[in-house]
Parts: sequence; structure tokens; C-alpha cells
Amino acid sequence: MDIQTSTENLFDHKADTYIVYLPTNNRPLSGETAIADQQLRGAISQARVNKLFHGKSGHFLEFPTPTRSKAKRIIVLEIEDKPDEININLLRTFMGTFSRQVRATKTDHVVMAPPAGAWKSLSDSDYGLAVAEGLILGLYKFNEHHTKKDTASKFDVTLLAKSRSQLAAISDGVTKGKILAESTNSARTLGNQPANFMTPTLMAQNAESLANKYNLECQVIEQDEAEQLGMGSYLSVAHGSVEPPKFIILKYHGLPRHGNYLTLIGKGITFDTGGISLKPAAGMEAMKWDMSGAAVVINAIAAIAQLKPKINVMAIAPCTENMPSGSATKPGDVFYAMDGQSIEVANTDAEGRLVLADGIAYARKNGATRIIDVATLTGAMGIALGNVRVGGFSNNTRLWNEFENASSATGEKYWRLPLDKEYHDQIKSDVADIKNTGGRGAGSITAAKFLEAFAGDTPWIHLDIAGVMNVNSTNGEWVKGMAGIPLRTLVQLALNRARS
Repeated sequence: MDIQTSTENLFDHKADTYIVYLPTNNRPLSGETAIADQQLRGAISQARVNKLFHGKSGHFLEFPTPTRSKAKRIIVLEIEDKPDEININLLRTFMGTFSRQVRATKTDHVVMAPPAGAWKSLSDSDYGLAVAEGLILGLYKFNEHHTKKDTASKFDVTLLAKSRSQLAAISDGVTKGKILAESTNSARTLGNQPANFMTPTLMAQNAESLANKYNLECQVIEQDEAEQLGMGSYLSVAHGSVEPPKFIILKYHGLPRHGNYLTLIGKGITFDTGGISLKPAAGMEAMKWDMSGAAVVINAIAAIAQLKPKINVMAIAPCTENMPSGSATKPGDVFYAMDGQSIEVANTDAEGRLVLADGIAYARKNGATRIIDVATLTGAMGIALGNVRVGGFSNNTRLWNEFENASSATGEKYWRLPLDKEYHDQIKSDVADIKNTGGRGAGSITAAKFLEAFAGDTPWIHLDIAGVMNVNSTNGEWVKGMAGIPLRTLVQLALNRARS
């Protein structure tokens, strides 16, 4: 999708579709809507009289235009005229739904009238951002392996502005929105690929491709080097697979001096059988999404590189499969992490925290000053918060507050959970420093406590996205399949920190 901006008059554009706005109250028609009504010989007004409009934001009616018009149709879109009832998140969701409705009209080019009604209560930049994100996210579709492609059309959009200053602000929002949405869709595509099409090797190749495209520094630590670095925790997960593990590191340097990295770490289990602690067969195909965290951080740093904030960012994606075999890690085995801590692997299906442990240890040794890890870590999180919010944990309230502030304009929802020291007792081991599971009770919290032991005094956030890693049904900007959370919030945090 190509999204352009213009200050030209709506009715001077040659396009398939014009979009004008109708307030949900009964105020007289004005602006472009009044002109459209004249061109349609009062059809909009008559539809109002006949109660064909629903009085609800998001509903629209389509009108064929007279032969003299430069467009084939005019879509009249109902919107609320109450500023306190609409915000950037509602507009994004609204445009996500609307994008699919417009696609169904088989249009090629849409021209949207300037912001009207309650949309004028948003800043022009936020308007452009929300429209671009909603349209691009809402139109996402993963059909790479369908031999008979869906023929639903894609369309281009022109957003109109009333003035050059408004045009500049809307354009800035559109540029940012396109980068965030397209990066989210790229992460979605990585996650939606079957596991045989997204092995650790292919994850590394994707990261290298993004690094070349956006001038990122890229390093892939192979198994031999990981052994030399003492990454026993990470490699313990890889023992059962014939696929070689890949420990991926991407760096963006927005400052002259290197170091002082905001570090994003994503769990990259490209398929999780549970290992020797084998998962039930039912639903195991969903474990292709267990690398969602890695997909998010790889594409988040690519988005950051395009937006060019003055900050240094490092993304780490420890990638491997978790498979059962004669060489697989056994319950009760002990391994040593990169920072020297010993770990008893009580359950091989608690593998995500094992790869993240060495990810965090590597980050702390290589210039990380703030760490955020993203992982489909525990089924318990889905029980606790369902598929609405991401569970968050942090050892630093200031960093958590910054993160929550960044999330306010993304529509991605979070909830901070406790890290009381008493929970650490559940992961004490009789044979090692720590064990990788604390049992059924407070499973998400004890998993976070395990990671906290490796974060030490470095400001750190753990985001357990297991409950929201995938979307079960399409709604608004959310499309069935991998969700792409929390990419946009991570990028916004980097932008905010660069300004502070």
C-alpha cells in the first residue's frame, strides 16, 4: 500500500473512491460532505432522512457517482462528533476494520477528505500515524503457502490536508506509521511461517538481510563460539535438535560513542515440542509462534534504524529448536550459564528462560544499560490475563513507568505483576544455584524471578506475551495469526528515550 498526502481539493483528484465524513448527530452537512451531496443530487441527505445511516462510527454507505465525476464512487463514513469519545487507539482500530471493508469494494485508489469531526481533536501527526497504522495492519494477510491466491485487491491512499502546515504534520505521522506497521507485519510474517520455513538458520538470514538493508551491525554466534563463551544454558535447549542454533545480535548506533545500549532480547524457539518433557499433541502446531519474541525484537530494531533516533540499541535473539532425541537435555541435568550461575533443568519445557538467561548475561557483559526481554514464556500468563494484556515484570519502577508511557499511544496493553522476594524460594535447587521451574503455583512470577537472577542490578523489564502471541479472530488492526506485540511500544520507548 502506498499512502500519499496532498493539499489538493478532494474533487480534483482522479481516483476510484472519495471518502467523506458524516457526523453521527444530525448537524447540517458541511465541507466536502455537503459538496458530495450536491454532486449526488441530495442522495446523502435523502439516505439520512430514510435512516439508512446507523448513527454509529464505522458504518458507511457507498454511492455511485455521476458520469462527470473523476471518481467511480463516494463512500460516506460515519464518525463520532464527540472529541472525548475518540483517541488515537480508537482511530487506529476503526481504520483497521475500515481497510478491509474498502478492500471488498475492489478499489485501486482512495482519496480521504481532511480530518473532520472528532478526528480534529487529535494532533495532525497522530491522525496520520493512526490512519497509516490502521490501514496497513488491518490489510495484513499471510497467504504465502496458498497455491490459489486470494484475489482481494490492494489499494493506494491519498490523505488530504487543509494547509501546508497540516500537510507536513500528517505526512510525518504517515511516515512513522508506515514504518511501525510494516515492521510489525514483517514480524507477523516470521511468526506465521511454518517451523520448517523458519528455522534458526533462516531467522539469522532474515536478520542479516535487515541489517544490510538498514545499515545495522549484525553478528551471529554459532554453536562452537557459544560453547567458548560458556553459554551452557542456551545450548542446553539446542541439544536435541539437528538444526544448528543461532545466537543473533543486531546493533543500531544513533550516537557517536558505542555502548550504553537499550537492549531488546527476544526468545527465539523456532519450534517447541517441550523436549523430553514433551507437550501434549493437541495444539502443538501453535508452537511455531514460540519465536515471536525474537521476531519482534529483530523487526523493532529495523524500525528504529529507519526512524534514526539518537540512541544506541542492541537486539539479541537466541534462536534454537527444542526437540526430543537421544542427545536432548534430560530433566535433572545441570548446566552453567554464561555468567557462571549453575542451573538445574527440572523441566525441559521451561526452555525459554534458559535461552533468555544467556541472552541477558551476554547483554550485561556487552554494554547493556537497560534490558527488556520479550518471550512467549508461560501458559500461566494466558490463564492470568487472557488474551488482552501482556504480563510485565520489572526490577526498576522508573523504567517500567517509561515503558507504560510509551504504550499509551500504541494500543498495546500491559499489566505489571509482582516480584516479591518470597517467590524466589520456589526456584531454589538442591543441586545447583537455581532451577528452571518453581512448580504450578505463580508460574509466570517464578519464571520472571528466574530471569531476574540474571538481570542483577541492571534496569530490566520482562514481558510475557504468551497470552497475546497470536490473534484468534480478525478485528480492527488485529489480524488472525501472530500479533506482533510489543513491537510498536518498544520502538516508541526508544524514541522517547532519545528525546529525553
